[in-house]
Amino acid sequence: MSVAHHLRRHVTAVVALVLLATVFLVARLPEASAADRRDLAAPYRFTPLAISIPGGFPQQTIRRVNRDYERIRAWISSVGAGIAMNDLDGDGLPNDLCLTDVRIDRVVVAPTPGRGDDRYASFALDPAPLPMNPYVAPMGCVPGDFNEDGRTDLLVYWWGRAPVLFLAKADTGKLSAGSYEPVELVATQSSGGIYTGPLWNTNAAAVADFDGDGHQDIFIGNYFPDGPVLNDTVSGGVVMNTSLSVAFNAGENHILRWTGAGAAAPDRAPTATYESTKGIFAEDVSRGWTLAAAATDLDGDLLPELYVANDFGPDRFLHNRSTPGAIRLALLESTDPGVFTPKSKRIGHDSFKGMGVDFGDFNGDGVHDLYVGNITTSFGIQESNFAFVSTTGTPGKDLAAGRAPWTDRSAPLGLAWSGWSWDVKFGDFANSGEPAVVQTAGFVKGEVNRWPQLQELATANDAVVSNPFWWPNVRQGDDIAGGQHLAFHVRGAGGRYEDVSRELGLDIPVPTRGIATGDADGDGRLDFAVARQWDAPVFYRNDSPSTGRFLGLRLVHDNGSAVVDAQVRVTLPGGRVLIGRVDGGSGHSGKRSFDVHFGLGRIDGPVRVDIAWRDRTGAVRRDELQTGPGWHDVTLGSEAREVTS
Repeated sequence: MSVAHHLRRHVTAVVALVLLATVFLVARLPEASAADRRDLAAPYRFTPLAISIPGGFPQQTIRRVNRDYERIRAWISSVGAGIAMNDLDGDGLPNDLCLTDVRIDRVVVAPTPGRGDDRYASFALDPAPLPMNPYVAPMGCVPGDFNEDGRTDLLVYWWGRAPVLFLAKADTGKLSAGSYEPVELVATQSSGGIYTGPLWNTNAAAVADFDGDGHQDIFIGNYFPDGPVLNDTVSGGVVMNTSLSVAFNAGENHILRWTGAGAAAPDRAPTATYESTKGIFAEDVSRGWTLAAAATDLDGDLLPELYVANDFGPDRFLHNRSTPGAIRLALLESTDPGVFTPKSKRIGHDSFKGMGVDFGDFNGDGVHDLYVGNITTSFGIQESNFAFVSTTGTPGKDLAAGRAPWTDRSAPLGLAWSGWSWDVKFGDFANSGEPAVVQTAGFVKGEVNRWPQLQELATANDAVVSNPFWWPNVRQGDDIAGGQHLAFHVRGAGGRYEDVSRELGLDIPVPTRGIATGDADGDGRLDFAVARQWDAPVFYRNDSPSTGRFLGLRLVHDNGSAVVDAQVRVTLPGGRVLIGRVDGGSGHSGKRSFDVHFGLGRIDGPVRVDIAWRDRTGAVRRDELQTGPGWHDVTLGSEAREVTS
């Protein structure tokens, strides 16, 4: 047989091998050396501090669950740790934490540790006299001024009941459990003090003025269908997802529209009323298995768009076309033709496990981009995070036509793979002008590796996965991605991000969930706090040694409450633009403070600051300031007015 004939017989195999080698060489991305990572980490330093948790509560290490879920009890117990950072006591600093601690199933308010942590003793919120039952557990806490009296309230969402507003009372002295009046967010039922209302199982909430009437509305993202997920005395009434990639049988998502409020007074309890809006979402939008949400204005009309990150199916990106009193959100789909982008990485079509989302600007074009956390574990389930980067500086026309002009650039940015990913937060912790990205990771920590069984489930027929009987055992002691750690992504000189968590001592092998950011001590350096699943939360004080200048803005209404959804553009000498916004609560279970923070690098002089917002009547306002580095308090009414004393 001739050599030529032999080659012709095997040409297909040879071509396949050449293609595989070529794809490997093209797809293989450069990795920073240890020395390069040390250099990238050099400007940063964080000191871990313990957060005070009140004692006296029963401890647990796993949840009680519906009997149908007993074999996957650890899986059902894998969420619920959340944390928010804000100014709750009115001292002008976001040095207060509201956290959900799964070890005690309580919502805890605590001062940030360090300077001033003796202002009050940490305490647990008390929902009494509202009805409860033993099968309810808190999942997250969202600060906001829900009754518009200038005091910061707390929205708590749960598995097993509808959310509760903890409205701040009139001045009661030191912050304590008695400082809040619990109020139902939606109409509920009770019998003999036992909660019998809607069995919502909520894992996401975002606060924004969706209808543009000047008042904050609330998005509620539910996970399991309404049912007794945590009731260990019953069997039934619960299901799992009908698919691992296109499931639409979760609990219904809601937007609750603000309709009125009453301020607290010594002789009067505070009130806030919301109405449930109907018909906003189609079934395949409303019933995704939601784990995170983020809202901000992307086209300049001061109506916030909404991104909903879903487990087991496509995330949903929604363009806001509302008018006051009438919320209307339209589904967006990717403009990427898909020639080089797989369907699974295109907006509106992905099949990944969305678990965290935040807005930032990757490419410096003055348009918000998105970073979305998914499952990205080698030799486990290797999906990809999403770094959706804008492809146009003026997305308005595309959005109006139902097109989403963002494309995934996670691989070239070095952000594609970071483990079993959850919450994400942008933040310029070194004030360099180049924000870092913090990301939580990890699932279930134990001793018995259950990755092989989970991989079998990932290839299972969709016809069986909705029945928990067919799921692999995930009990206490089992491990799936339990040794993964927090990621701290820093942008290098070539534009790629590198995870320097190990160099910074942040690589603790404990599953983490929520991230909260804010400048707790007012020194211009962003601190952050992390909620850890079945472990103590931790506060990381920013002691970075070589930070640049910064610009910080506290944007408030006349009564002192934050102007949620306000958009800010800072123009630097030379024309570069930085963007930010007052965030009403984006993410999985972590919520940043309301302050808007920018790193300025070496810039010392004044910069131009353009602010756009809606006043309390819903009117769109725009104004410009010239201001220098440091913290600035600005009142936004009919114009922007800096408070100088």
